[in-house]
Amino acid sequence: MTVQDKGIVVTGAGHGIGRALAARMAAEGGRVVVNDIDADAAAAAAAAIGGHAVPGDLGTEEGVAALVAAARAELGAIDVWFANAGIDRGHGLDAPEEDWEAALGINVLSHVRAARLLVPDWVERGGGRFVATASAAGLLTMLGSPVYSVTKHAAVAFAEWLSATYRHRGVVVQAICPQGVRTRMLDGAGPLQELLSHDSAISPEDVAEAVWQALQDDRFLILPHPEVAGYYATRATEPDRWLHGMNKLQRRLEDRGAFS
Repeated sequence: MTVQDKGIVVTGAGHGIGRALAARMAAEGGRVVVNDIDADAAAAAAAAIGGHAVPGDLGTEEGVAALVAAARAELGAIDVWFANAGIDRGHGLDAPEEDWEAALGINVLSHVRAARLLVPDWVERGGGRFVATASAAGLLTMLGSPVYSVTKHAAVAFAEWLSATYRHRGVVVQAICPQGVRTRMLDGAGPLQELLSHDSAISPEDVAEAVWQALQDDRFLILPHPEVAGYYATRATEPDRWLHGMNKLQRRLEDRGAFS
């Protein structure tokens, strides 16, 4: 695959994985629209790669529609959409309703709302690509964070549905599912940082490289940490063994005071 002269949108691209994806796509010749809720970060990221900044909050239907409209006005057509924006809100069973609503809005519904606006055009044109940044938490789980776990599972599920429904119409769908990545989210993970970095934390640029390689063969699951495939297989084939192991980790974290 080439992205030369393709119209590309990367959401949540002011920092971390999104910024690395935007930079890699621009380096490969793509015309990139950089979105982030942080307007200054979006502007800086866009300026660094010769892209176009469109700041905005994707937590609402209006916010997603505004980004799609602005990107089309800038690019002419959107060929690739990186649904990368995501938040980690709410920990434990007592996570408040507003955290669930915020995470569902960004981590799941922003994908749905973008696809509603993008897919009909892609079907008519015979091609388009939707790449969702989920997480290994979307294939496994995230101890301590039911909100993140559930919404990232939902992000993977929606991507699966989209692929199963539209792949014969030329729409390629992929899901990025890394473990620990050296971003602000990992820095703020507190006691969970060690767990997330168990198989080594990688850089956002490493994720972008894994994504670039996956774009070449259209594989659905993009696993910057290859060992996640083994964990995912164990979860699917030996769920009780896998849950026992996860509960063992939970107890270890509790003994360290991680969830006190």
